[in-house]
Amino acid sequence: MAGAGFSRRENQYFHSRARFYVEFPPGPLSIGKDYGITPVEIHLGRKVVLGLSATDSCRDRLASYFHWNDREGLRAAIAIVQRGKVDLEKIASWAHQEGALAAARHETFLAELQLARQRRRPRNTAPAGRGRSGES
Repeated sequence: MAGAGFSRRENQYFHSRARFYVEFPPGPLSIGKDYGITPVEIHLGRKVVLGLSATDSCRDRLASYFHWNDREGLRAAIAIVQRGKVDLEKIASWAHQEGALAAARHETFLAELQLARQRRRPRNTAPAGRGRSGES
């Protein structure tokens, strides 16, 4: 990390030109109670790095909402679903395995996701069967 211009403070790495820091939490990698996380290859130009899939990234953000009522985590999870391919069935199964509170908050996630999808749909401003001037 130092070779890329990052400086270390405990387990966090900072770069003067980055808004975010990089953190290496202690292992093993898990999302909630699920320790079976398999990283995916992410291609950045000619480089390949390992990271979380869109589904696992969504679950990670939902875990913060499920366990700590972090509304920003909920918003981030919804944004991830809207931007990538996310396995919502895997998320539902995982949420129910996390416990009753997580299962209940999963229902809130689905409702908020539905609202977000409705807000993103383009609205048809002209009534059906009419031209721009409103004439038939």
